[in-house]
Amino acid sequence: MKKILLTVTALMAVTFSQAQDITDALRFSTEELSGTARFRAMSGAFGALGGDLSAMMINPAGSAVFNTSYSTVTLNYNRRDNETRYFNGINSNRNTNFDLDQAGAVLLFNSTNPENRFGKLTLGFNYAQTNNFEDSFLAQGTSNISIDSYFLRFAEGIPLELLETQGNETITDLYRFLGENEGFAAQQAFLGFQGFIINPVSNSPDNTFYSSALGAGTFDQQFHYVSTGLNGKVAFNIATEFNNSLYFGANLNAHFMNFDRSTRLRENNSNPGSETNEIIFQNNLSTTGNGFSFQAGTIAKVGNNVRLGVAYESPTWYTVDERTSQRLDTFSEIFDENVSVNPNVVNIFPEYRLKTPGKLTGSVALILGTQGLISFDYSYKDFSNTEFRPTSDPAFRAQNDQLSENLQAASTFRLGGEYRIQNWSFRGGYRIEESPYENVILTENLSFGPKTIGELDAYSFGLGYSFGNVKLDLAYEKANRTDNPQLYQVGLTNTARIDRDLSSVILSLSFGI
Repeated sequence: MKKILLTVTALMAVTFSQAQDITDALRFSTEELSGTARFRAMSGAFGALGGDLSAMMINPAGSAVFNTSYSTVTLNYNRRDNETRYFNGINSNRNTNFDLDQAGAVLLFNSTNPENRFGKLTLGFNYAQTNNFEDSFLAQGTSNISIDSYFLRFAEGIPLELLETQGNETITDLYRFLGENEGFAAQQAFLGFQGFIINPVSNSPDNTFYSSALGAGTFDQQFHYVSTGLNGKVAFNIATEFNNSLYFGANLNAHFMNFDRSTRLRENNSNPGSETNEIIFQNNLSTTGNGFSFQAGTIAKVGNNVRLGVAYESPTWYTVDERTSQRLDTFSEIFDENVSVNPNVVNIFPEYRLKTPGKLTGSVALILGTQGLISFDYSYKDFSNTEFRPTSDPAFRAQNDQLSENLQAASTFRLGGEYRIQNWSFRGGYRIEESPYENVILTENLSFGPKTIGELDAYSFGLGYSFGNVKLDLAYEKANRTDNPQLYQVGLTNTARIDRDLSSVILSLSFGI
């Protein structure tokens, strides 16, 4: 295994472009709304308000608004309902999970010097689950494009002698050798050849041309997708109040991620001339990483009723590790034979770096005395600035060109309000997140449109009760979004249409000191 790591490192420029695409970059560049129940009930419109543990994740100056030391813990129940359309097939499924969504505390230090214009200092930390990767869907339908196109694409230019085992060499031996010396494309060509999906045009060892072993026609396909994992962020915060009218703050953020994905394609055909009639192709990916970013922000009181806020979040600089494994099984009716190509090899790729884009947020809030408030946030994030690094590497350069050409700057709009009656608080909110894709074309049923993510619309509401130093808050959020995930990067590039309904129930318990 160590040998694989060292060799694949040398082949990084050859293999990387086949291992990553826009979807992978976006996965770690986007964030879901997460945080306390009060924050979520108002759709996260807290950039000019502060006084909430999750508010300081938007604007670090918000922690200086607290009048006492404070801590909050939040639990979150998520439900994701997917309706997937793929050619003539429609499937629905549901994913649920229960998580610790947020936990943090702020310590308040008041100045004892009446002449000190910096009235207080706060030190805080907060954990937030910024993205939940729990997902699954089934794309099922009849296509006129087969998975054979995937293996044919990678087999272009690969000599036949590299795909045939020699002497006592096993499937595992040759798959490992190709990974060490030839790269990802050769491994895919090897699977297709050994699985009797592609045939050489000639039996010469130096042959580099291949044809399909499948007859033309239609192909019944089932594509299963399952993923797990999360992105998390821990913010270390410092903030201060100046002259009882200005608040300044900064965060140093530590990021971590883990993502596991498994895909399984099952394809059947009864086309005339097909030497292979059933194909099962499995791929597994495991990704881990860590990174850092920083934030700075300020909040200003304008009179007694208006607050303005502005905040900047830097890009996040990640270091990422990946592992993959594969298996292919086929069946031929003509030869009445099952073939299993199971290398039992884990490909360990070298570390790479990913820079996700920074974000600017402007906010305004209207304070209605002690009875309530209305708040609005606007955020701007340019996803075309996402980069794989080092940028001087030819493969990274090609990927970055695709990112800059296909992604765009996206805006997020958040509106929230709160009304108080004695110890009760009633809240509501609405938000819109634009698509990060330059040209959003969502195919209705099939299959050849670009892979895109549509606009997200969400609303929320909630309530809270204060017991004095203890507060209990509950929120409900509902969001929907449509996207067109692509099955494979090359060859079988069909896309499915998934209509996603996302709902969350959030419960927070807070303590003031």
